[in-house]
Amino acid sequence: MAGDGRRRRLPLSLRRNAVAWERQRPTWRDAKPALIAGALKRAQARPSGNWYVVGSSRDVGGGPARGPAGAGPVGVVLRHTGGRVVGGAGVWPPLGGALRDSPVRCGTLVCHWHGLSLDGGPFAGWEPFPAYDDGVLVWVRLDAVGGEEPLDAPVVPSRPVPARALTAVYAGVGVCEPEDVVANRLDPWHGAWFHPYSFVDLTVADTPESAGEDAFAVDVSFKVAGRLVVPVRAVFTAPEPRTVVMHITEGEGVGSVVETHATPLGPDASGRPRTAVVEAVVAASDRRGFALARAAAPVLRPLVRAASGRLWRDDLAYAERRWALRSTGRFPGA
Repeated sequence: MAGDGRRRRLPLSLRRNAVAWERQRPTWRDAKPALIAGALKRAQARPSGNWYVVGSSRDVGGGPARGPAGAGPVGVVLRHTGGRVVGGAGVWPPLGGALRDSPVRCGTLVCHWHGLSLDGGPFAGWEPFPAYDDGVLVWVRLDAVGGEEPLDAPVVPSRPVPARALTAVYAGVGVCEPEDVVANRLDPWHGAWFHPYSFVDLTVADTPESAGEDAFAVDVSFKVAGRLVVPVRAVFTAPEPRTVVMHITEGEGVGSVVETHATPLGPDASGRPRTAVVEAVVAASDRRGFALARAAAPVLRPLVRAASGRLWRDDLAYAERRWALRSTGRFPGA
């Protein structure tokens, strides 16, 4: 098991009895469609307050307005003077001016079509959406899209304090719906088979059926190089309909989280749904050397994003395949 209560002097372990990929224990009997579907259904029933993740806090600055990987109606997200984050439609309603391509000057968005200046408040037919910056991610509340009872703030997962953590955010887009992304994360059994370059020795220790709580507990080793691995216990939960969180509860980096957020983007040119995946890695450690990792964050962040991107090239193929089967009535899952 990943966490036997003893602290390793080094975070790495050596796999002494490594098993080849094709000889690892099959997991297809354990990955019961009804179990995954039940966890997904319960996640979809939890309140979100109509909040949607639109991107990294780090990417929303005082520069040119841009439409990050966010919900379809959100065309611009910008940070006004004083640090306040504002989101809104990417067009000016009367003439359709392209606000998402317009610059920000002194905290004010200036439409480059006719000079309309927006300071974050409603003006000349343009209405802002409620926005929230949690220090890692930016959320926008879209009441017309979500249709739920609004909440004053999003359901932000428990995570390490960003100032004492190494954070990195990956964003990608797939042809699927948010539920397909969430279902991917609620299938922990595929990890060592589908991602052998990252995960080995994976065992699902607890499920919602066996644990008495709505969580999947997984003992797994993250591959570093060769037979060097980092063994941990990871617990997956879904605190709201479009979010799955992996908490490291035992082993190296206890308290670290990986948050996966799925945000609908609207249809593509062929009418197929698009979904943005925004994944935040918030890593923490009480090892003295971790301060060096935080200091090297500008160098490490692109590496963490690249690792997330490699995983999501596979996992978006999973989600897209699931949507393609569902949309044609061929999905065999419960």
